[in-house]
Amino acid sequence: MKKKRAIRKPLLAIFWLLIAAGTLVLLGAAMKAQSNKTCRGQEIRIEGKANEWFLDKKDITTLLSNQGSIKGRAIKSFDLRRMENQLKSNVWVKDAELFFDNSRVLQVRVEERVPVARVFTIAGNSFYIDSSGEKLPLSDKFSARVPVVTGFPSEKDKLTGADSVMMREIINVSNYLLHDEFWMAQVSQIDIQPDRTFDMIPVVGNHIIEFGDGTDCDKKFKRLLLFYQQVLSKTGMDVYQKVNVQYARQVIGVKGT
Repeated sequence: MKKKRAIRKPLLAIFWLLIAAGTLVLLGAAMKAQSNKTCRGQEIRIEGKANEWFLDKKDITTLLSNQGSIKGRAIKSFDLRRMENQLKSNVWVKDAELFFDNSRVLQVRVEERVPVARVFTIAGNSFYIDSSGEKLPLSDKFSARVPVVTGFPSEKDKLTGADSVMMREIINVSNYLLHDEFWMAQVSQIDIQPDRTFDMIPVVGNHIIEFGDGTDCDKKFKRLLLFYQQVLSKTGMDVYQKVNVQYARQVIGVKGT
């Protein structure tokens, strides 16, 4: 009995190996047959922030056309990896994926970069940045509603040291504002000071918000909101010249003269 069981196990293993090999052969044949057919067209889908597209389908089509015609071309002639890299060469493209569906339609999936702030340098140049700190050019197609930051000290594309830290802090503050409807509406501009701290200019009120650096945003804005609710709501928005929230667990209000 034991001998029969010992013989049965290798036979079972061989059986499954044959099944797997047959499946691979059929899959390979199907792929080969598919690759000999021609592309029936393309379908482009762009992902990003809803209703704020800096790229459109025409832009994607133009980028892809640099690799040759699409419709009617043999599927086996497509270098999808190269086409993906071609799309990624555009600064607004964060990621791209291309594949053929069962209907021989080229599916183009593009993830667009989403700006989180518009930055002005000391020299007056301007650009957007995304959450990774990637610099993005302005566009004549669309103007993003994002926090405005002025006085950035560097013109370099590759940031290091203190400038890199400053960019990360800009992203921290901007991300907070973008997720808080009240402060996004109230803060009109963020000015970088010589000591690399932030001063914020409010929409309502003549005071300046001395915010400090870009850390502990949630705590600073909570303290500031309490000051608005408990103090400015009674005194008026123009009584104080400066409101300082950069120090932990306190708000310092300086009245105008």
